[in-house]
Amino acid sequence: MAGQTPWQTTGPFFHFGLAWKGGADLTGDSQMGARPDLCAPGHDVLIEHRGSNRHLALGRRIELAGQVFDNTGAPATDTLIEIWQANAAGRYAHPEDRRSDVPVDPNFVGFGRCASDKGGQFRFRTIRPGCVPGPGNSLQAPHISLGMVGPGILKRLATRVYFSDAPENAEDPILALIPTERRATLIATPEREGSNVYRFDIHLGGPSETVFFDF
Repeated sequence: MAGQTPWQTTGPFFHFGLAWKGGADLTGDSQMGARPDLCAPGHDVLIEHRGSNRHLALGRRIELAGQVFDNTGAPATDTLIEIWQANAAGRYAHPEDRRSDVPVDPNFVGFGRCASDKGGQFRFRTIRPGCVPGPGNSLQAPHISLGMVGPGILKRLATRVYFSDAPENAEDPILALIPTERRATLIATPEREGSNVYRFDIHLGGPSETVFFDF
């Protein structure tokens, strides 16, 4: 007998199927998102993208890249990060989003999954989302919903990613609920002027702790 399975705060997780090849690329057929160093050959292939039309998804292509840090400032490895977002027109690929005046993009699902690497780094390739309805008659600024689990995280963490160059941020009803001094933890910034790569680091604790939401 091998003995009792070691106790863990979360898990144990089986890496195959959690982070699959292409799971972090919402717009093409690359292999972004997998951790082949953690998986047996072939176990990081969950979806075959032969004939996929994701490269035809409408909208501006962007990349969301960052690093996860624990409460001491050290890289947090082996975290599983998921994103969920609207398409470029501001509509979700979900049956409850029934707005007839906003087009559905059949080539964009809006869901992605990525495992952070040994340095806590992650990267998604996606579409810049449009504005979606908010409380009352308001509109929410373009944003990406982000959730994560990992070692030592007893409850799934949920947050949002806004864009520093979005003028709609000033009127966003959810962002307005966050104290001014903490809003920067929800803002992704271009790596350089005009870049389509946005930097978004996640801090699980410490003075720069990311704002997380209850759900």
